[in-house]
Amino acid sequence: MSEETKETKPSSEEIEERIERTREDLGETVEALAAKTDVKAQAQRKAVEIKQQIEEDPRPWVAGAALVAVVLIVRRRRRR
Repeated sequence: MSEETKETKPSSEEIEERIERTREDLGETVEALAAKTDVKAQAQRKAVEIKQQIEEDPRPWVAGAALVAVVLIVRRRRRR
C-alpha cells in the first residue's frame, strides 16, 4: 500500500481548529435557542414591527380598529 491511501491523523493544530469551530457553532446555536425562548424580546420586536407598519400605512389598522368597535357595539346592543 502506498502512503496516499492511508489515512493520516489530524495534527494538533487541525484538532484545535475543529474544536474552535465547534465551539463557535455551539455558541451560535445556544444564542439562537435563547432568542427563541425570550418571549419579552420577541414581543418588543413585534411591537416595533407593528408600529413601523402603522407609521407606513395606518389605513389597515384604522379599518381593523373600526371593525372591532362595530362588533363590540353590536354585541352590547344585542345583550340589552
